[in-house]
Amino acid sequence: MKRELGKIESAKFGLGGYQGVQFGVWFCIKSEGGSACNGKGVWTSEITESTQWTEKDRGKTLEEIMRYVMDLLEKAKVDDFNDLVGIPVEATIDGNSLKEWRILTEVI
Repeated sequence: MKRELGKIESAKFGLGGYQGVQFGVWFCIKSEGGSACNGKGVWTSEITESTQWTEKDRGKTLEEIMRYVMDLLEKAKVDDFNDLVGIPVEATIDGNSLKEWRILTEVI
C-alpha cells in the first residue's frame, strides 16, 4: 500500500455504482499514479425474496451517506457539494485499487 497526494477530480451525487443502480455519492481522485474512483451508495431496487437488506437497512445507509457528505463539506470548508472538485486529498492505493482517501485539512 502507498499514499499519494492528489485532488478530487469529480464528485457526483445521484445514481452510480454497480451498473448505475445505486443512489449515493461517487468520487474520482486524481493523484500522481493516475485516477481512481469509489463511492458510497444503496441499491435502488425493490425488496424481493432474495434481497439481503431491509428498508430499515437502506434508510440507515442513506443517513450514513448524508452524514458522510456533511463531514466532507465541513472538512473542505465548502457549502456546496460541487465545490468538492479540486479539493486536495491524500489517497491510499493498494495495487490499482483506491482503498480510501481523506481531505487534507492541513492545507485548507
